Amino acid sequence: MARVGLTQDRLVRAGAELADEIGFEQVTASELARRFGVKVASLYSHVRNTQDLRTRIALFALEEMADRAADAVAGRAGKDALVAFANVYRDYEREHPGRAAAARMPLDPDTAAASAGPRHAQMTRAILRGYDLAEPDATHAVRLLGSVFHGYSSLESAGGFRHSAPDSEETWNRILDALDSLLRNWPTEPTS
Repeated sequence: MARVGLTQDRLVRAGAELADEIGFEQVTASELARRFGVKVASLYSHVRNTQDLRTRIALFALEEMADRAADAVAGRAGKDALVAFANVYRDYEREHPGRAAAARMPLDPDTAAASAGPRHAQMTRAILRGYDLAEPDATHAVRLLGSVFHGYSSLESAGGFRHSAPDSEETWNRILDALDSLLRNWPTEPTS
């Protein structure tokens, strides 16, 4: 298959592009083989099966997002870092909806530990140091931020906010203001 230059990296990148075009759940080894004009068996020296291909796309997306986030927050602190970090997630969802879906794919514990996922958590924790949260509140805040960034971006990408005022951009900015305020005034007493 040298004539088409198949490599694992090329297949994963093409799979990521395909995910953005047709949706992550629609990406299969068969669909990718069609894109390259080869038989599915030609892919199997580079990826084991569709699940392996999807896992590799997820790892690629996590790495790509982590690199973008690291660049965005470099030299920033406090609310500026929070906003830059949040905008990476939102922008990535807008630009690469299939890859963003891939980044949310559940991974087995070993694969997750070796992925860029821990980099995302470390960057979130670095941003939270500016808010002076101790454990377990720092972990609660990491989960809150991830939920808001991914949740809002996913809903917005699916058209969830197109049908009503105010504009989604205004809401996003208000949410970031509210998160900054919440993190600066984190509740000290656990609720029961």
